Amino acid sequence: MPAGELSLETEEFLVWMSSERGRSRNTLQAYRRDLQQYQAWLDARGLSPLTVRHDDLTRFIADRKASGLATSSIARQIAAIRMMHRYFATEHYRPDDPTARLDGVRVPAGIPKPLSEQQVTSLLDAVVGNDPLQRRDRALLELLYATGARISEVVGLSLGDINFDHSLVRLYGKGAKERIVPFGSSAATALDEWFSPSGRARLAPERWKRRGDAEAVFLNQRGGRLSRQGAWLVIKKYGERAGITDHLSPHVLRHSCATHLLDHGADLRIVQEMLGHASISTTQVYTKVSQERLWDVYRSAHPRALHGGQV
Repeated sequence: MPAGELSLETEEFLVWMSSERGRSRNTLQAYRRDLQQYQAWLDARGLSPLTVRHDDLTRFIADRKASGLATSSIARQIAAIRMMHRYFATEHYRPDDPTARLDGVRVPAGIPKPLSEQQVTSLLDAVVGNDPLQRRDRALLELLYATGARISEVVGLSLGDINFDHSLVRLYGKGAKERIVPFGSSAATALDEWFSPSGRARLAPERWKRRGDAEAVFLNQRGGRLSRQGAWLVIKKYGERAGITDHLSPHVLRHSCATHLLDHGADLRIVQEMLGHASISTTQVYTKVSQERLWDVYRSAHPRALHGGQV
């Protein structure tokens, strides 16, 4: 077997993660890359997933750290390896789980850096014009900010996922979990313009190349479903026009939506449901962001906020 090529047992694990655990294609691709790197490391030492021991795994982690790989990437790789070995033990491919006593890698808690409300307005206002692509881009950005959806969830939308009468969208999150999220009047108007005869219909080809493209909400210039990379380029394009380049990413509108909801008094549980977080602790990071933003405003605006301030 060529170095780094996955064993039959590992391939079966990936199939199980897809069919039984409902992992998305993007997640499975990430698992495959991580496990291929793990397999190559094992191959170079004459080991395999069925013979590796706890001490070997400790050395693997040390090597990963020494390579300069980001802590978050190492943690993700270890998570994939843990799940695989747990599967092997459950399916009796080996009698033990060598990761059972393995220490994890601590990832520093990251605090999202949302856009300010003024920056979001500037970003959305940067879409000027009414040709089909501009209508698409406006609807895409408005919907991302309105719903706090992941970029993959929005580009994966099909026509039947949007209820225009009640301004609701059905999103499929991690593990194919479904949730219904409302969107406001600005997003509704942008979607109406996109679905007018001067919008999406102008990008639709006479003959669809792939099954499912005909049902895609967002199309690219060739009449196919807009990809995640294409949507990222849309965000980058208008971010540059609005002068927002320092920390803009496909995920930043999701962060901004959550933070602004909490800034304006939204209930944490409602935000959790809206974002599709499995745990409330994931959503709670945004409360810290909101508190820090509150303090920033207070310190800059209140005359007695700083030591020695004068009224």
